[in-house]
Amino acid sequence: MQPFANIRVIDLTHVIAGPFCTYQLAVLGADVIKVEPPQTPDMVRARTGQFPHGANGLGSFFTSQNGNKRAISIDLRTEQGVKILKEIIATADVLVENYRSGALAKLGLGYDDVKVCKPDIIYCSMTGFGQDGPKGGRTAYDNVIQACSGLMSATGTRQTAPTKVGPPVLDYGTGIQAAFAISAALYQRTFTGQGQHIDIAMLDAAIMLMSSNVTHYHQTQSLMPLAGNDSAFNAGYCCYQTRQGRLMLGAYTGQQIRDLWMVLGDPDHAAAMQDLHPPAMAAHVETDRARISEILLRKTAAQWEEELNAHRVPAARVRSLDEALNDEQLRYRTVVQTLEDDEQQLQIPVASFKYADNGPKLTSLPPVFGQHTHQVLRALGYDDNEISHLESRGVIARARS
Repeated sequence: MQPFANIRVIDLTHVIAGPFCTYQLAVLGADVIKVEPPQTPDMVRARTGQFPHGANGLGSFFTSQNGNKRAISIDLRTEQGVKILKEIIATADVLVENYRSGALAKLGLGYDDVKVCKPDIIYCSMTGFGQDGPKGGRTAYDNVIQACSGLMSATGTRQTAPTKVGPPVLDYGTGIQAAFAISAALYQRTFTGQGQHIDIAMLDAAIMLMSSNVTHYHQTQSLMPLAGNDSAFNAGYCCYQTRQGRLMLGAYTGQQIRDLWMVLGDPDHAAAMQDLHPPAMAAHVETDRARISEILLRKTAAQWEEELNAHRVPAARVRSLDEALNDEQLRYRTVVQTLEDDEQQLQIPVASFKYADNGPKLTSLPPVFGQHTHQVLRALGYDDNEISHLESRGVIARARS
């Protein structure tokens, strides 16, 4: 049995961070019910329309974090819609939402409202800046938080910074931290029997993802130097051009630095560098980088990668994403899983970890808009006439294929 096989999650999220949080629960067995307004489905359904199934609301941005879920459509601006959602919540364990701070409370669906119908609910609110504070009501996306958190200014070189990290890493980083917080709250509930309101902000998550930079600043009142692909302290921890391709070296410990210089053919320098402390090592950076740059031009990045790793020196040829995805190592892992039916085959990242038994697994394709509305309502006791009446009044929407 998977860890969350008996857990039901109400997913009132959209875009990336919130849906990725609930996706991580879904691949571990949770029954995740995604709720979307009839008028405004999750905006990323239509993103990357050139994706083969983007036209039916299954663009790549949506597909990447909505597998294993069921989808229903309810208009929460209506009294009947709120009533139906509360009926569903009464059967659930977790509710995750990423509406603007206070928006759901105005609809009668805030934490205090919800715990009346489900006292032990784990209610997770995800926003850009949190539920309180002078910026608590602001809306934000990954790029905005990268800017205001200091992440952009810490990325690149003195010539290129500030530089936004390409993929929406803060969306995914926030989502995974929210999933962890929910998991911990569910475990806590097994002892206390009590629910929990979790307040997670993308800004806070960004700070956690820069923990060493933050601690360095508070201890020294100075910022970490901008070095781009290189290190200001260690020539063995830099990126170099080779005869063909670029190579990232990761020699960090004294033993790795010694072994690096042994592979490069300089045993005397290897012995001299092995026991140097970082400040002393930094004094050699410029001269060592020049020497390493000259030596690495003798072979290709692929050749150096093979040779250095054979001597336990971390090193990797710089690859494009398509090269990385076709690397033989991923054939031995389960981070990307394949799911197919009669119409399509999808390869989607699932989770960054493996279990020996009953681990994360992709079992169903992302749902089309409103696909399971009738199914969920019937489970609550609504008959076909009542469902048709709700559709005619616009309280729920028909599934879109």
